[in-house]
Amino acid sequence: MDNTTTLTFTMTAYTAMENYKHGLFTLFLLLYCIIIILNSLLITVMHQNKALHQPMNVFVCMLSMNEMYGSTSLFPAIMFVLMSETHEIVVKWCMAQVYFLHTYAAAEFLILAVMGYDRYAAICFPLHYHSIMSNSKIGMLVAFAGLCPLIVFACFYSLTLQLSFCGKVMPKLYCVNMELVKNSCSNSSILYISTVGLVHFPLFIMPQVVTIAFSYVKILRVCRNLSSESQRNALKTCVPHLLSLLNYTIGSFFEIMQTRFDMTYISIETRIFLSLYFLIIPPIANPMLYGLGSQIVRVHILNLLVRYKILPTNLVKVVTVA
Repeated sequence: MDNTTTLTFTMTAYTAMENYKHGLFTLFLLLYCIIIILNSLLITVMHQNKALHQPMNVFVCMLSMNEMYGSTSLFPAIMFVLMSETHEIVVKWCMAQVYFLHTYAAAEFLILAVMGYDRYAAICFPLHYHSIMSNSKIGMLVAFAGLCPLIVFACFYSLTLQLSFCGKVMPKLYCVNMELVKNSCSNSSILYISTVGLVHFPLFIMPQVVTIAFSYVKILRVCRNLSSESQRNALKTCVPHLLSLLNYTIGSFFEIMQTRFDMTYISIETRIFLSLYFLIIPPIANPMLYGLGSQIVRVHILNLLVRYKILPTNLVKVVTVA
């Protein structure tokens, strides 16, 4: 960084939003508040009720904390740059955002892989589930899912930190590592880091893909030998996880395609939406899938809202009867 000639990057994607920036600022602020409220509410309810102190819910809470971490790395910066006159971001802020957003993305998939393993243990070994998912095992998985992305990406990101930057253009709403590298003064560094990234990515992702695939192959094999009702009950517990996984995978695929390939044939508005998909939709959808999708959680959320006089008392009775 000592040889860096560029002090700021111009975020060119914001030019397409200039005429609507006040409305978009309000929208981004609203989305950020929704994400923080939904995920905080889910964590609070699961923490306060012992009936919800199950291994899976520990990972659900971790997923929610990660989504608040990623959203906080994204929205304040987006709103600040959106309302600025030049749509510029200081290089050091940009580099910090790259680290936060990439570790959010890596942790999200790793947590989903751990949740897949939890479903495998619960369905394939129901009688031994609590001994398999012991407190020590849960603590180890939580520490691994939380620390591994921070350490692994830091090792790879150390290559980017050594670059000097001559380019000034960042054609996105937020900073990503590949766009940082493209602004490097050295073409050889661009090729080297791109190659390392192509090798590094599958090495980090493949163990998680294998874990998820192995878990659901085993789950499907076990379900084949169960009664129809038991099959429905078993698979029903997997639906929120599968939807979360599918939602996040689709969003990540959109972002990877835009970063690695020329997508200028697609309209700028579509590209903006696709680039934000995995940073907005999963953090909103996941607390609804794991929270509102469970009657126990719904009732506890309503009780919490009634306690603070946000909702009338009779609403809880209606939901409980239903």
